[in-house]
Amino acid sequence: ISDAGLDTIFREARTLRQWQDKPVSPALLMALSDLMRLGPTETNITPARFHFVVSKEAKARLEPLLDEGNRRQTMTAPATAIVGYDLNFARTLSKLAPHSADSLSKELATNPEKAKLMAMRSAGLQGGYFMLAARALGLDCGPMSGFDRDGVDREFFAGTAIKSYFLCNLGYGDRNGLRPSAAR
Repeated sequence: ISDAGLDTIFREARTLRQWQDKPVSPALLMALSDLMRLGPTETNITPARFHFVVSKEAKARLEPLLDEGNRRQTMTAPATAIVGYDLNFARTLSKLAPHSADSLSKELATNPEKAKLMAMRSAGLQGGYFMLAARALGLDCGPMSGFDRDGVDREFFAGTAIKSYFLCNLGYGDRNGLRPSAAR
């Protein structure tokens, strides 16, 4: 990777809270999903689920579930991804981890806490890959955790075993008024 690429993904990348009025195309969101899914996870499981909130109607459903400090930045972002984890990820083991599908499926069926831990841990990894892929494709990210998880789960994942983990605004950031990067 070139220095310019490393700058894009890490050195110059920032959490953005202000956005240009420029849409993110469905094709770019699909390219982002296709790229991020290639990152390694525990036993090759892929429990992360990404629900893109783009339309005005979907944003209106999300808005009351956001902490006050996150409303403006989310409502003006061209897209918001709800990053979640699927507690029923084991149903895909025969395809994604055929070498251990039978034994792991049996173990997870009797140990829901282990299944939840695996789902959260690997979904967290996938969420990180998601943001790196977004940056590599020219998008800015604004990850956040300030929202009503139970409300988001009811509103966007009702009738599923998917649980929300964090939100990530996506778009082309407006860097005007951006504070200097904090220490790492």
